[in-house]
Amino acid sequence: MRKLPTSPAIAHQNHSIMKYALLFLSVLLAAFAGMAQTGSEIYLFDLSVKKEKISMENPVNITNHPGYDNQPSFHPDQPIIYYSSFDAEGRADIRSYNYKTKASLDVTKTPEREYSPTVTPDQGHLSCIIQRDNNAQDLGKYTLDGKEPTVIIDNLTVGYHVWADNSHLALFVLGTPNTLHYLRLPTQSDTIVAEGIGRSLHKVPGEPAISFVHKISNTLWMIKKLNTHTMTVSDVTPTIQDREDLCWLPDGRILMSDGTKLYFITPGQETPWKEVRISKPMPALKGITRLAISTDGKKLAVVVSEN
Repeated sequence: MRKLPTSPAIAHQNHSIMKYALLFLSVLLAAFAGMAQTGSEIYLFDLSVKKEKISMENPVNITNHPGYDNQPSFHPDQPIIYYSSFDAEGRADIRSYNYKTKASLDVTKTPEREYSPTVTPDQGHLSCIIQRDNNAQDLGKYTLDGKEPTVIIDNLTVGYHVWADNSHLALFVLGTPNTLHYLRLPTQSDTIVAEGIGRSLHKVPGEPAISFVHKISNTLWMIKKLNTHTMTVSDVTPTIQDREDLCWLPDGRILMSDGTKLYFITPGQETPWKEVRISKPMPALKGITRLAISTDGKKLAVVVSEN
């Protein structure tokens, strides 16, 4: 790993990226701009998890500002949610929300664009996707106060990531098709695990495994998991139709949404997706996409469309 230059005009070229990937990135930038215009917000819920029932209540809009607020993730030990938020110029920075003190803070304020903030396993940094004006898209990290940016990966066009441990991680790499990579940082050994995957990557609770969505066909998307010890892939369960965003409860159940309601399923049991109960009337949820859950399973962050 190396330190980023401190100049705001970071000249960073990646000659290994193929021409089609640059074109894809241009489309991606346009998509991000579109999301900024349509707007998204992050709602935080209290989550109650019982044997056969999951319910949610007490919604709080923790972002509540025009534009794009998305990609929430929880600190493992502190009452903090990190997320990506567009400024008035459409550039994404990392912000945080403390759900004990109700305080929101800017973590980064850079000429780059930061997406998918994730607390690293050592809890000393926030790893994130760093998107640059020259279309480079790297994986980097900042200290928790948004300082000392460092490049982790600059030879792949990384869209999303999840840590298996301090030295190993799974990557969604942009391309045609998008691919799942498993990278060993000490040796830089890179294994392509699957093609045609979705953006939702997660560590499976209680297992040495990473989950991903394999888009097998137009009608079948399958949640799968990669055992990071044996490097074998196994099926978990089909997704809700045309949906790829999910999160894992600490007890091993999976949450997904159809866009307006949330559902859960227990892998390995031949039962359909069950609806999450909403304890009290609340504003209608719409355009639900990403989900994130706290380590203790008591808080749920939900990204919704505001238009």
